[in-house]
Amino acid sequence: MTEPLLLTTARVTTFDGDRLLTGASGFFFERAARLFFVTSRHVLQDAPSKHHPNRIEIEVHVDAVNLTRSAVLSVWLFKDGKSQWRQGLDSGGEIDVAALEIDRASLPASAEIRCFTPAHLQVELSQVEVGTGLLVVGFPLGFHDTMYHLPVVRHAVIASAFGIRFQGQGLFLTDARTHRGTSGAPVVTRDATAGASLPWKLLGVHSSRIDMGTRDLVLDESLGLNAAWYAAILLTLTA
Repeated sequence: MTEPLLLTTARVTTFDGDRLLTGASGFFFERAARLFFVTSRHVLQDAPSKHHPNRIEIEVHVDAVNLTRSAVLSVWLFKDGKSQWRQGLDSGGEIDVAALEIDRASLPASAEIRCFTPAHLQVELSQVEVGTGLLVVGFPLGFHDTMYHLPVVRHAVIASAFGIRFQGQGLFLTDARTHRGTSGAPVVTRDATAGASLPWKLLGVHSSRIDMGTRDLVLDESLGLNAAWYAAILLTLTA
């Protein structure tokens, strides 16, 4: 059996009908027996890039021992013309996080997933220091263990004051090497008090890289900084 953290995160592929569009990351969140799949909102809809999928596929394991076995869950994003995901707003504008409720009956009976819960969220923000070590669990450029269908993990650290909304938005910065396809990945830190079943704190949802528009592409390296939206928004989106 693999580490539970790796079973929280799944590869998500977006489609317009049968036409393949993009790949990204997402994770499972459970609240009061209801199941949600969480990813970046721009994975499901992004007007600036004219990204308008109407369906996603989520890959899940179906055997606790033989991880080579997987199944694909197809989820329509609209019903009767209405979007099926939940997204949020605050004083800083739109929050780039989406939660899509999953009907458990649509999952394979033997589906092997692990879920974050409200208990995995960081309640006391002042307890998290700048420079705290993090992991970002996802599928950069779609790269993953294609035999066992598992994500990969990148190291990161908190790069801005945690609990303070960076530039007035509901996000904090991470210092990590990330790529396209990581959007929607959980940003976690180790928490030995959370119990052996899933000993992690869910601090954020990775959104995108941050760079300087004035950067000289020849002389200056990329900043290597990223936006991660505070995971506490999930309490609102799953209420």
